[in-house]
Amino acid sequence: LKGRFSLYLHPKIYSHQTKTYPKMRKIQLFATALLAMSVASTMQAQEKELTVTVKNTWKEAKSYEPIVLNLKEVNPGFDVQSATVMDGNTEIPYQLDDLDGDGRTDELALLIDMPAKSKRTLSVTLSAKKSDKTFPAQVYAQMMLSDKKNKYPKIQSLSVPGKNDVYNALHHHGPAFESELVGYRIYFDKRQTVDTYGKSRKGLELAETLFYPTDEHKAKGYGDDVLWVGSTCGGGTLKGWEDGKPAHIIPALRTECIRAYGPLRTVVDIIDADWEYQGSTITMTTRYILYGGHRDVRVEVSFQEPLADETFCAGVINVKDSEHYSDHKGLTGCWGTDWPAGANDTIGRKLETVGLAVCIPNKYVKEEQPVTDNLIYTVGAKGNTAFTYHLSFASLRETFGFKTAEEWFDYMKQWKKELEHPCEVEIKK
Repeated sequence: LKGRFSLYLHPKIYSHQTKTYPKMRKIQLFATALLAMSVASTMQAQEKELTVTVKNTWKEAKSYEPIVLNLKEVNPGFDVQSATVMDGNTEIPYQLDDLDGDGRTDELALLIDMPAKSKRTLSVTLSAKKSDKTFPAQVYAQMMLSDKKNKYPKIQSLSVPGKNDVYNALHHHGPAFESELVGYRIYFDKRQTVDTYGKSRKGLELAETLFYPTDEHKAKGYGDDVLWVGSTCGGGTLKGWEDGKPAHIIPALRTECIRAYGPLRTVVDIIDADWEYQGSTITMTTRYILYGGHRDVRVEVSFQEPLADETFCAGVINVKDSEHYSDHKGLTGCWGTDWPAGANDTIGRKLETVGLAVCIPNKYVKEEQPVTDNLIYTVGAKGNTAFTYHLSFASLRETFGFKTAEEWFDYMKQWKKELEHPCEVEIKK
């Protein structure tokens, strides 16, 4: 033992250990530093800072102005799972959406108020980390199957051959969506009609009424279906155009789906695949976007291939005995009163007065058509793969809305001006 002990304390061995220990320590510290730098670099690579400047160059204020960042253009280098949007020390609600169904986030949307002739600078941090942060819902959307047990299972998307009629297989006949001001639904059939839901008070209620309020709901002041549409353009539907009148859309495959449920906007797509139309085979997506604080809907129509010279039409139903307004440059609408389920279904219902409108950029307008069952323009976008228009709606039952045709027509004129003066957005990466 004595020898072993002396061997352990042999001067050469002890000296060797003493001399090499600082070198090993340096290597360990260097490795730790490299690891820390690697972790920091990875964390940094999973975040991207943006400065977003929003300018309202118009002479009037804008409320609930939609600001949308295309994340593919921003190119953060990762799939964005969360974000932080700051206006100084104030956090701004936002929404992230996957709009093409590929599992990756495509857009960041937010709503802000912009005084006249104003500028706001926002700090945006994009992150690859998920967050449990939530914001109050300003919109709502639903699509449900109809069943004998009245359970109405929710679905997000449905595809059927274009000639198949599943109108009655879906509760309220297709996807429905709402803001606090108004509600809409899109028929799941060849008509693809936009129908409307009028409210008496501001609030989200389709989750409770399912578009068909009970007597108890009505007694509490909930809204209701307020428009009979039949085979017309209803509340602002895009249709085909054949033999001088609107034509139904019959593709090889029709898909209707909800791309986004909120909290700031709903996005509903109708995809008409392989539609044999006017000598061409086209695939068309009609996207309806409703933002919180809005009664109007943005309608984005896109195609897989550039259009030849196909003609479509868009407009609203000519409500019975209604008053009309048109600027003959893409804006048209009416204010009128009729039975919401038709003259043959009046039991338990009352006459409803509504205001309807569409606004189409004049560059896409081919011709304003004579007044018939509809107030419509024929439209086209030769050589383009997309065009956009807007629709809007109001009900006399609103305690917060319009009471006369004159008020509604004044709104239409102001609405068009607002659409023509979007805010400018500049992004610095």
